Amino acid sequence: MNTDAKSIIENGKAILGIEFGSTRIKAVLIDPENRPIAQGSHTWENQLVDGLWTYSIEAIWYGLQDCYADLRRNVKEQYDIEIETLAAIGVSAMMHGYMAFNKQQEILVPFRTWRNTNTAKAAAELSDLFVFNIPLRWSISHLYQAILDNEEHVKDIDYLTTLAGYIHWLITGERVLGIGDASGMLPIDPQTKNYSAAMIEKFDNLVADRGYQWKLADILPRVLPAGKNAGFLTPEGAKRLDVSGHLKAGIPVCPPEGDAGTGMVATNAVKPRTGNVSAGTSSFSMIVLEKDLSRPYEVIDIVTTPDGNPVAMVHCNNCTSDLNAWVNLFKEYQELMGMPVDMNQVYEKLYNHALKGAADCGGLLSYNYFSGEPVTGMAEGRPMFVRSANDKFTLANFMRANLYAAVGVLKIGNDILFNDEHIKVDKITGHGGLFKTKGVGQRILAAALNSPISVMETAGEGGPWGMAILGSYLVNNTANLSLPEFLDEKVFAGNQGTEIAPTPEDVAGFNAYIKKYNRCLPIEEAAVKYN
Repeated sequence: MNTDAKSIIENGKAILGIEFGSTRIKAVLIDPENRPIAQGSHTWENQLVDGLWTYSIEAIWYGLQDCYADLRRNVKEQYDIEIETLAAIGVSAMMHGYMAFNKQQEILVPFRTWRNTNTAKAAAELSDLFVFNIPLRWSISHLYQAILDNEEHVKDIDYLTTLAGYIHWLITGERVLGIGDASGMLPIDPQTKNYSAAMIEKFDNLVADRGYQWKLADILPRVLPAGKNAGFLTPEGAKRLDVSGHLKAGIPVCPPEGDAGTGMVATNAVKPRTGNVSAGTSSFSMIVLEKDLSRPYEVIDIVTTPDGNPVAMVHCNNCTSDLNAWVNLFKEYQELMGMPVDMNQVYEKLYNHALKGAADCGGLLSYNYFSGEPVTGMAEGRPMFVRSANDKFTLANFMRANLYAAVGVLKIGNDILFNDEHIKVDKITGHGGLFKTKGVGQRILAAALNSPISVMETAGEGGPWGMAILGSYLVNNTANLSLPEFLDEKVFAGNQGTEIAPTPEDVAGFNAYIKKYNRCLPIEEAAVKYN
């Protein structure tokens, strides 16, 4: 037993980070040195209800309570004690989406998650109005689409927030949001570190003839940067979190954040000229900018770090799903041959063998589109492998083509940043399932982005750990450090991770692959049309 950790929990010095992901709710308890000492989780799934992706209010609270109960069990097993109080709490969740409430705090329509794509008309009109790329999944797109669709509930809105903002509100009573998550509701003005006043005015003018009793600024959460107090756990909030009744009220709670912000914190990528790539079922890159882009781009979202710096985000709907499907095919073959299967070994062998393939994959192409891919203009997806009779169809080239496909769309978006906007980056950190096999995903991504890629051991701790660190920043930042300084000095303390730089041959090969990939996109379009 770790007696230090036991006394830290007993003395109320531990910090709790909770993150609502798409498939899991996870809780991490850390010590004052920001090391994980206990964890809990709950598995959940979204539902498609009346054509929209949602999670019910009941599922949200049951999931939170079950996750916390699992954390309590973990603490009891390891240290034989109960959690009575904490130094701080932080809640994060998948960003964007739409949760609208009336004056009685009743939700007006089921929670609309980031996955919904029914907001195309609203997003396009707002992008034109604001001269700023407004993605389909942002809260303002959902709100305006509801207005365009003449939805009855809009007139009754008293509060509009995200999932993290909703949880925070009900456990603290505070209608606030961390600036990173807020930047996925409505664009942030980098000067004021608040919602853009000009855009709020434009929106209010746009909907003035509708006669609503509310103005946009009145229904949005107050914006707070990392390190600011965002309220305290109320007695009711303590009961909502811990149904056993052990947890006491009065604990400081830091500003709630989005999962992109916690990913930046967990990879120490919050200062300008740093970035991170998350590569799992979907993928996204976050590059912290030194200056504004010259113009809006439909495939690049501008959000912020948890301390308010602008970030260029390229979000791709597809990443490892198709790759995993092919690997499972090889697993089936092994089973058919009566060979024992160790999936870690299967991945390791196939991924490493891919590095022996030609740098341009011998002409082979893969489209990993399980779902639509906005970056390449695909409303729907069809996973597809393409080759001609003259291409070099070997296992190494085949696996390499599938690995390239996993980050190909990410490359297309980032090529705009690096080649057209000449953005400079000193360090990009990778995290997620693609990097589990040591060195391979890293090398592929380095070739795609023509940039050195680092992977840290701690990146596997993920979003809830990043959220707990933001809680730590609230209560343990006695030296009044900036968030980048706090991460450098107190959390990562010289841990830069393992870096792999791109080779000229790999970069040239990936460029040749992506040129052919772009040229052959009409094949994917035809597959969607006819299959």
